[in-house]
Order: sequence, then structure tokens, then C-alpha cells
Amino acid sequence: MSRLSTTLRLLAATGAVALMLSACGGSSSSNNASSSGSDKATPAGNSNAPSWCGPKKISLGLTDGFGGNSWRLVTTAAAKDEVAKCPSVTSFTYADGQGNTQKAISDIQGLVAKGVNALVVFPDAGNAVLPALRSAHQAGVTTVPYRVDPGGSDGTDYDVWVGADFTTDGKNWGNWILKNLPDGGNVLFISGPKGNSQGITEGKALHSVLDPSGKYKFIGEQPFAVTNWDPALTQQVLTAAIAKNPKIDVIVSDFGPSLVGALPAFEKSGRSIPAIVTSDGNVLSCFYEDHKAKNKDFKLTTVATGNDNARLAVDWAVAIATGGTKPASKTFQAPIFEDSVSGQPHPVTCDRNLPGDVYLSAQMAGPDQAKLLK
Repeated sequence: MSRLSTTLRLLAATGAVALMLSACGGSSSSNNASSSGSDKATPAGNSNAPSWCGPKKISLGLTDGFGGNSWRLVTTAAAKDEVAKCPSVTSFTYADGQGNTQKAISDIQGLVAKGVNALVVFPDAGNAVLPALRSAHQAGVTTVPYRVDPGGSDGTDYDVWVGADFTTDGKNWGNWILKNLPDGGNVLFISGPKGNSQGITEGKALHSVLDPSGKYKFIGEQPFAVTNWDPALTQQVLTAAIAKNPKIDVIVSDFGPSLVGALPAFEKSGRSIPAIVTSDGNVLSCFYEDHKAKNKDFKLTTVATGNDNARLAVDWAVAIATGGTKPASKTFQAPIFEDSVSGQPHPVTCDRNLPGDVYLSAQMAGPDQAKLLK
């Protein structure tokens, strides 16, 4: 991606630093995706604090299994923005596992040893980090994994898992493919780390919609091609798939912006870029606007990329640890965002005044995201 090196430098600079938060931070102005929590004031304490912010003072940690792309930078910033709404959170520490499962486990263990009261974890490696989550929970740390399912169960291995509705994403993608490629074709599905629950869940939903027709063939590594959601690895995987498969009718990806570096390989080989079914990103939307005229098969639909799943996870962790009101839902809902064919609920949305590494479906406004990348 165009600003990946900037993203990596920023994450490296902030990954091991504990950030002291101000008494009460402001929230962003945009709210295109689903809201993550209540804005009602707590009856006790700071009257400007949300209901999930209780009176007990705590320290909070956030760990990523992999923090090396712009989506993670915006997602981490969304989490920090949410934490800053609660004056009861007196310190915040972030750690990046850098795609290394052992480091991700060590980061969890290190924050527990440091004495954080609450821990929000993006468990990219799934079941591999479950023992570390369980140990944190048993040590009395409020432990909230989110987005990727680590296995285990609420109340036993951690306090609560705050998931996303990936089944609906997969079904939405499958139904779009049925409608817009009714004659069938070859489907290439790519996702993140091997075994991650997001890709597995989306893949099952895709198959449940497409397989009954008998018209669609899934090509490449199964259940999905592994990319670690890393743009550089995604480019390698997709370039190899283009070389190996003379016919790719649709690419399904749960991190759309990472596709941009490889898609011109279709044009270089004299082939049209195929339909893309994915999550949103400004760089991808602008790429579509720049290339749609020369690629007869290039259609695009996206779902909201889900940065604000982190907000809901923070709300749960803070509510439990501080004695606040727990959110009403444990599941983040990401709506369909763009459709180049129907234009509903939005046409493809490219903002050339903003860098490519922003996600216009996120609650954080695009200009605020852009400031993170400078």
C-alpha cells in the first residue's frame, strides 16, 4: 500500500510505549458504521463519561497479533479514542506481535506481569493464544479477545469474546456474486493468518451460498489463501495465483486495500481485472475509479472494514473492570458499504483529498485518520 512504510514506522514507534491518557478525550465526528456503545452518561462520576465507564480506576492494555498495516493503525487509534472517553482509565499500553505467535503470547504475558487491570486482545493466531488468555483471566485481569475467535468460552477462558458477524459478511458476498456473476466462475478467496476464525467463518458462509448452485469453483489454497493481512504477502500470493490460473472470475478478500499492488498484473497480462468482493479502503476505491474504464469485468462491492470492532471490545473491557454498564451486544455489525453495480447503500467512494490508507466506513472521520499517517 502507498503508505505502508509510514504505517510500520508509526506502529514500531508506539508499539512498546505506555501512553498516559487525559481525563476525558473527544470522539470523532463521522459515524458511517455501526455504533459500538452507549453514549448515556454514568449516574456517578464524570457526567460526560459514557455508561460503560464506571468509577473504579484501571490500567488497560491492547495487544495485536499483527500490527503492520494501515487498518491496524486506524483500529488501534479507534481503540485509543474510545479509551480516552473514560477518565477511569489512567494508563494505556499497546503491544504489536508483529505476526509472530510467540511474541503475541509473550506480549499478553508481559502485560499481565506488568499489572494491567484489563486487557483487549486481537488474537490473530486463534487457538494458539488461548492458554495465554486463560492465564490472564485466571490471574484476575479482565480479558477481552475480539474479532478473531480464539476458541474457549466466556467466563472460563476469558471474560467475553467480542466478535464480528463474519457469517453475514460471507453471505452478503456470496449473494452479490450470485446476482452479478449468475453464470458461475472461478472464485479465489484470500484471508489472513492460517486458521484464523474470520476467514474460516466467511469461507463457510460463502460456500453455503454458492455451492448449491454448482456453478462456482473455489481455486487456490483451501479454505483460503494465507496472507496474514500483510499487503506485501498478499501481493506475492495474488501474483502467483494470476500466473497459475488463466481464469479468475472473482476475488474475495477480507482486506481489500491489500489487493491494489497486485491487481495491475491482470492488465499487464492482457486480462481484465475481475470482480472484487471485499472490505473497503480509500486506496481501493480510487484504484477502481482509475481502472474501471479499461477493465470490462471489474466490478466492486465492499463491506465496512470493521475498525470499530475495537471500540466495542474496549467498551466491554472497561465496563467490566471499572464497574460500568455492559454494552447491549457482544457482536460488531459491519454493513455493506459500497456497490459499483447498484450504487446502494453507497456508490464506490473515492476521496482524492485523503491518503489511500483511510477507511471511510469507520467512525473516525477520514481527515482524522489522515493525521495518523503523517
